[in-house]
Amino acid sequence: VAAVILEPVVGNSGFIKPTKEFLVGLRELTTKYGALLVFDEVMTGFRIAYGGAQAHFGITPDVTTMGKVIGGGLPVGAYGGRRDIMQLVAPAGPMYQAGTLSGNPLAMAAGIKTMEILKRPGSYEHLEKITSKLIAGILAAGKEFGHPVCGGSISGMFGFFFTDGPVNNFVDASKSDLKKFAKWHRMMLERGVYLAPSQYEAGFTSLAHTEEDVDRTIAIAREVMSKL
Repeated sequence: VAAVILEPVVGNSGFIKPTKEFLVGLRELTTKYGALLVFDEVMTGFRIAYGGAQAHFGITPDVTTMGKVIGGGLPVGAYGGRRDIMQLVAPAGPMYQAGTLSGNPLAMAAGIKTMEILKRPGSYEHLEKITSKLIAGILAAGKEFGHPVCGGSISGMFGFFFTDGPVNNFVDASKSDLKKFAKWHRMMLERGVYLAPSQYEAGFTSLAHTEEDVDRTIAIAREVMSKL
């Protein structure tokens, strides 16, 4: 096995929070057998902590991949890792890599500004506060009207499933009621709330969202849950 590549917090099967023991175990096994541990932080980078999931859980991978968050939402990506690995990349090493949008000035300016804003005092506290309130409200509304639901959040990343749970992996997530989610999504959209259109996508909040936005969304979610 050359490498173990994963989202440290799953977002592409819905929001699935790992146990720290799982990530620690992967770090120990990959180190023991000489495989690389690669964290796909496209969703978690700068979102669940300024240092991403690796800072949140205190686990350092060998390689990290990042997405358009580093460009303030504009098209760009990047990877980085241990010095000995990165020295294999040209011009230091033999592996050539280039991209049309690599280092694009507009994306870099937007990314620098985004990171500056995220470093301001209270940014991640705000994300934690509104996101935990939002998911708690959605889950409470679902349970109030008899729907099997489970879910959670970390900072500005959240998600829930129409199943009793717990959801620890894709097999668990696949037990969700997809038809009910589709109906839920349409009914929320008709009332002005646009959520991720798949049960298997994570949701995100931003610093632009206010507690009033969250309260309104919870109220609408309660109305929709009562009519599902």
